[in-house]
Amino acid sequence: MKKISVFLLFILLQQTLFAQNYIIPLWPKGKVPNYQPSSETEKRDTGRIISIRLVQEPDIAVYLPAKQVATGQAVIICPGGGYSGLAYNLEGTDVAGWLVSKGIAAIVLKYRLPNSKSNIIPHLSPLMDAKRAMRMVRFNAARWNINAHNIGIMGFSAGGHLASTLATHFDAGDAKAADSIEQQSSRPDFAILVYPVITMTQPVMHVGSRNNLIGANPDTALARFYSNELQVTKDTPPTFLVHAMDDNGVPVENSLLFFQAMKNNGVTGELHVFPKGGHGFGLGLGKGEAEQWTGLCTEWMRSLTVK
Repeated sequence: MKKISVFLLFILLQQTLFAQNYIIPLWPKGKVPNYQPSSETEKRDTGRIISIRLVQEPDIAVYLPAKQVATGQAVIICPGGGYSGLAYNLEGTDVAGWLVSKGIAAIVLKYRLPNSKSNIIPHLSPLMDAKRAMRMVRFNAARWNINAHNIGIMGFSAGGHLASTLATHFDAGDAKAADSIEQQSSRPDFAILVYPVITMTQPVMHVGSRNNLIGANPDTALARFYSNELQVTKDTPPTFLVHAMDDNGVPVENSLLFFQAMKNNGVTGELHVFPKGGHGFGLGLGKGEAEQWTGLCTEWMRSLTVK
């Protein structure tokens, strides 16, 4: 009887924390921008880390907390993977579980990757999908019990580059668009960057992400455009950064560069650098001090003032 009671309590807790989740295509069928038909199909590796490659149909997986625990905040999550794949559980759905447990709506973005032959101009697709995701969440805010002025973007590694790109290359939306979603602003209200790729210039860039996004020998102007430490302005949203000093994949200087640019432009935020943790630690479980970042981030999100 005791075991049954514990089981029922567990089920009740799950129902309390997770009101619903579903997957929504980002774009109307047959109207994906910057897309050309190819023989490619999406690939999904289902090992310890679920990796998705060659995304053909971008979407968002929406995880909503029950109304009685919802804070009204929402976070769009961009998994990393060097712009060649998506670490979909480690830096996506696992993170969504943490956020929903805090009453925060979580939206996992499955974005197109520039190494797919289905792209017309490869580097454009990830940002197009991130902007569309932000507009879609904002458009559905009332229906999803979300404050339309309290929607953030979060990214890990190359997903952190995409998140920081949206935080520095957003737009107000097109008021004349026939599609009501496209009328919405793509500006995040805050950003969370976890061991992010930031710069596309030597000496501290992540070479693989640069090569996959804009090529091994990109035009100087294009490299500058995607070096997001150079794109920060006073309108960049408040940003929370996390990195480990012993990160041998993406040097910690990436976060330092972005944070310095924030300081120079009067953008508020926090930077947390842990001595150990390496790269790709996700929620940081079992990674010593790096495990603290989720608690620190929760408190920071609670401190944000909204309209």
